[in-house]
Amino acid sequence: MNDKLLYRIPEVAHFLSVSRSKVYELVRSGALPSVKIDGVRRVRGCDVLAFVEALDRTFA
Repeated sequence: MNDKLLYRIPEVAHFLSVSRSKVYELVRSGALPSVKIDGVRRVRGCDVLAFVEALDRTFA
């Protein structure tokens, strides 16, 4: 997940093995930061990795 700076929602969903709807839910809740560029929602790769790393602490 480090080959690009920004990822589209479907790419993030694939990486996390969840649905696009779940990624949008995470974005809406603020659990996964995102930006909107020209009407397209994007997520930084480092934010996806930080989210995954935080799962151990959140759901331990």
